[in-house]
Amino acid sequence: MFNSTQVSYFTLAAYFDTGSLKYLYFLVVLMLYSCIICANVLLIVVIFANRSLHEPMYMFLCSLFVNELYGSTGVFPFLLVQILSDIHIVSAPFCFLQLYCLHTYGTIELGILAVMAYDRYLAICSPLQYNTRMTSKKVAIFIAVIWLLAFSLVSVTISLSSSLKLCGNSINKVYCDNFSVVKLACYDTSINNIYGLFVTVLTIYASLIFIICTYMRILLVCFSGSKQTRQKAVSTCTPHLASIFSFYLGGFFETTQSRFNMNSVPHMLRIFLSLHFLTCQPLLNPVMYGLKMSKIRIKCKSLVLITIKSILCLYVAVWYTSCTTQERKDLARLIPDKAMELTSRVLYRADQTQNFSKKRGNRVCIYINNINHTAIESYCSPDLENLLLK
Repeated sequence: MFNSTQVSYFTLAAYFDTGSLKYLYFLVVLMLYSCIICANVLLIVVIFANRSLHEPMYMFLCSLFVNELYGSTGVFPFLLVQILSDIHIVSAPFCFLQLYCLHTYGTIELGILAVMAYDRYLAICSPLQYNTRMTSKKVAIFIAVIWLLAFSLVSVTISLSSSLKLCGNSINKVYCDNFSVVKLACYDTSINNIYGLFVTVLTIYASLIFIICTYMRILLVCFSGSKQTRQKAVSTCTPHLASIFSFYLGGFFETTQSRFNMNSVPHMLRIFLSLHFLTCQPLLNPVMYGLKMSKIRIKCKSLVLITIKSILCLYVAVWYTSCTTQERKDLARLIPDKAMELTSRVLYRADQTQNFSKKRGNRVCIYINNINHTAIESYCSPDLENLLLK
């Protein structure tokens, strides 16, 4: 028997030898993590950069996306290291740090989903009072309370777990889990169980009951309201309901595996189910909200196109500066006339002449006025000519 002061590390017994397949698993997990970071960061930038999206619903979404980054960062880098490692151990301090990250992530997720349900309830059931009842100040208060409450509740949980005397150090998971650590205790864990039950009721069951009640009210309004009200409810509530269902489903899988003997279930399936709410949720939320909500979808598309155009322009500019004079002239000849057409202007390609005030250039395209063919100003350089026409 040994106490917690002697436990310097934990062994993660769920890992097994995959041979050369570990490199494939590593690439899959790395690609998934990269997609999660890109998708969530993109939507955070879009929401903050566009003042038209500085509304309560989008502020809650922004907080949700930040939480997805926080939660996924608590598990994905760790998984990547463990996949390539031959010895699957983790130090006790890092294990409790991971416990803290993952439990705060889950608590914050539940709180944000609950307050988003309340936001949808106000927007659909009390649209005329929405702006007065859901102000920017209240949004900030809601978000701050959710995050601070989650950090406080989980701090007590980790404090109780880290003080236990343990009779083992083997965790049958691919990451650190609080219930698995508590099961290693050498003596009665009534205090941990009572507090865990309190936190579970406060975060999981209370938020679920609140969400169900708000959506029952929304359904009543939709059935008694107009077709436009129903369409608005469907467009804004569908991704939220899908997110709630996915998260609670993943939480149910994780709770079932922790409390019951799941040896009859295939090992790989058990690992996938235990990681569902930590891997699928951070990617599912930005994809659903990015595709389903028209405002976010339009802004994301615009930002992506601008970014692609900027990269291409930078590449062309760098390439063009490295070209020789003859290569630039050859490139100018390849530019089709239609690529430079302007409304109410006639395109004219010619070598430099005095008829149109051309002083430099070789076969540079210029535009002339349809009426009097007069170029009123010209700005010339060896590579560029700009003419202002009447």
